[in-house]
Amino acid sequence: MEKAKTLFLKCRSIQYLLDRGLTIREILFWLTAMGCLLPGMTAPIALSMGLLFANLLGHPYTKTGSKATDYLLQFAVVGLGFGIGAEQAFYASKEGFSMTIIAIACTLVLGLILGKFLKIEQKTSFLVAVGTAICGGSAIAAVSPAIKARQHQTSMALGAVFVLNSMALFLFPPLGKFLGLSAEQFGTWCAIAIHDTSSVVGAASQYGNEALKIATTVKLARALWIIPVAFLSAVAFGQGKGKIKVPYFIGLFILAVLANSYLPFVKLIAPFIDRLAHMALCLSIFLIGCGLSRKLLFAGGLRVLGQASILWIIIAGLTLLVVAL
Repeated sequence: MEKAKTLFLKCRSIQYLLDRGLTIREILFWLTAMGCLLPGMTAPIALSMGLLFANLLGHPYTKTGSKATDYLLQFAVVGLGFGIGAEQAFYASKEGFSMTIIAIACTLVLGLILGKFLKIEQKTSFLVAVGTAICGGSAIAAVSPAIKARQHQTSMALGAVFVLNSMALFLFPPLGKFLGLSAEQFGTWCAIAIHDTSSVVGAASQYGNEALKIATTVKLARALWIIPVAFLSAVAFGQGKGKIKVPYFIGLFILAVLANSYLPFVKLIAPFIDRLAHMALCLSIFLIGCGLSRKLLFAGGLRVLGQASILWIIIAGLTLLVVAL
């Protein structure tokens, strides 16, 4: 009897899916998403397509879009690891290590000072500083539960960081070329000065494969600081250990780099995986754009956006000076 009931419910679910069909908005969404997989697609174009779609037609999959985007971006980052050698990764991480520590410490301190000066809630101000210091939305998402931030505080920080992330994707590559930065300089600058991994990889991909490899490696080494910063944040805000999201995909990236360096058969399929990773990157950036509604982008108001902008300009400027010297 129970088996018959289960079978009946499954049949009803399948029938519902067959009868439901797709709305015009969903059809347009899938067609636009497939356009992101075409050769020649770049991260800024994909982001622009997503932003336009979200603000003109609306995201048809708001409930499931965020998780899908996270998984796709993680797949893209891990896939890029198959195009990087272990020695190169170690060198890039070593070169950017000291700069990363100094940048994170200075950003957190300066962010809190700016937040106090602009009279912004302490937790909101701290989340903006953490997002700028480490890896944008991922860091904010990891630290928010650790300090028990409220939803509106998290939304304000995310909105401000996402606005600047979008700008970085368009501004950094032409600025780097105008200043005559080398691939190594630009890759390091991107990894330290841009918030989210998606925008770091998207900007660096426009500057060449060498810049992309350096930026990805340094950025993920920087992202590892989510764990100690989240623990320290929980203690500082009197929340004990709190709840912390650990970025496990970074471990998979390291395994991909090692496999590409020491397993001969992996090198045969590495170019194919690398191509898939680039396609997944463009698609994930399109999905990120689709999630940036006007409500989210301007959730924090002018003061929070002002704090994030001033902090970002200072850190990006100082990092550029150090890299260019």
